[in-house]
Amino acid sequence: MAEPVSQPKMTTKELMIVIVIALGSFMAGLDATIVNIALPAIAKSFEVSTVMVSWVLNAYLIILVSLLLAASRLGDMKGYRNIFLGGFALFTLGSALCGLSPTIDTLILARMVQAVGGAVISALGAVMVTSYLSSSLRGQALGLVAMFTMLGAALGPVVGGFLTSAFSWQYIFFVNLPVGIVAILLGMKILPQRDPVTPTAKLDIPGVMLVFVALSTLIVGLTSVQGSNAMLGMIALVISAIFWVLFIVQERRSGAPLVNLNLFTSRGYSLQNVNVMLIQMAMAGVMVIMPFYLELVKKIPTDNAGTILLALPIGMILTAPLAGKISDVIGTKKPIITGFIICTVALALLSTLSARTSVGHIGIYLFLLGAGTGIAFSPLNSAVMGECPAKDRGSTSGLVKMMTNLGSSLGVAFVMLVATIAAGPKLAEYSAHTLEGAGLASAFDAAFLFCMVLEIIGIILMLAVAEKEPSGSGDGEVAMGF
Repeated sequence: MAEPVSQPKMTTKELMIVIVIALGSFMAGLDATIVNIALPAIAKSFEVSTVMVSWVLNAYLIILVSLLLAASRLGDMKGYRNIFLGGFALFTLGSALCGLSPTIDTLILARMVQAVGGAVISALGAVMVTSYLSSSLRGQALGLVAMFTMLGAALGPVVGGFLTSAFSWQYIFFVNLPVGIVAILLGMKILPQRDPVTPTAKLDIPGVMLVFVALSTLIVGLTSVQGSNAMLGMIALVISAIFWVLFIVQERRSGAPLVNLNLFTSRGYSLQNVNVMLIQMAMAGVMVIMPFYLELVKKIPTDNAGTILLALPIGMILTAPLAGKISDVIGTKKPIITGFIICTVALALLSTLSARTSVGHIGIYLFLLGAGTGIAFSPLNSAVMGECPAKDRGSTSGLVKMMTNLGSSLGVAFVMLVATIAAGPKLAEYSAHTLEGAGLASAFDAAFLFCMVLEIIGIILMLAVAEKEPSGSGDGEVAMGF
């Protein structure tokens, strides 16, 4: 009688490797949300406009997303350990420079330095997990990394609000210093030194420049198209589309492309990358529209609204590691579809919200959405990494991060657009505080239903993906000895 397949456990060394990588994800998640709440204090400190201070966020996002593919390629060329630790050091240095910035201009420049380091530690996390650990541990390891990312994102507003109120906005950057120093020291001791995957390859500089312009104009376009600069936004989006085409042409011609476009001939690789973007679009869309509902319709103060929103990342934190572990045993397809279904149900429930809905029900619905996202997201990352050969893992790791960040940008833009169309010109009146919140019910319903459609599309795409043998059920790929 055959023995049942047992779930392998990480050794202490493997767990420490994952923790070092996860600390980078924690810092990236924390920094993605900790700055937002301090923007008014930064604007007041430097006596600058809201538009000017918004570039503290925009500059970081543009550099981060644009350099993800280049960072993953550098890891392939020079070795993951050295590039990862260098990125960590640059991120930590950038954080110190941000806290010490005497003017808004130097703060924006320091944020760009920080973003270069952030791109490296974000891009290399998944490929390092996949390279340093056996395939039978991939799901649970990526689940732990995802949990730390979500924990950082969840703690960002809370930590940022406390530090800004108790001390000053500079401390939201100084808080990165001890974490960064500890992670660098641990990484130097624990991360294995491996030969580069493609040591003779060259960095596709034209590709880097093209994707930088394509992504930066996309982000500028999405953030401008709904405001007073709608024409600028449309022009930026057209430029972005042109440069995306040029980028694809360059990647097909390049001898060392940032992304191996041949991988997209695989249905599983293509569709699951799209699903990474779709699930992030839905989550980011809910996170941006929900505060409007809580503050306008429910009349809940901003600080209390932020506490209610924590239900979503808490759901993700509790489910992501477990889902990753389960996917190593039963395969990734079933957990991904299950997660998308739970998200669909949660968004259907959110679309029924009204002025009479209790805070308890709102919290449960948000928790369900977070749980569904966590259940799908870790196996989805594991599935995409499992679809590519070893030589393309670095670029795939960067691509997954790029799709995640694109999903956030697209989710915010499209959900606000849907809500604005559904509410008519009324939503724009919010800044004048002349709105009657109850009159916006249809706008919030439309926004949540739009997100629900994204989840349904995700289910349909996953049904077209072939079921693969669980990574923990066979010999799989064995990690090299340390």
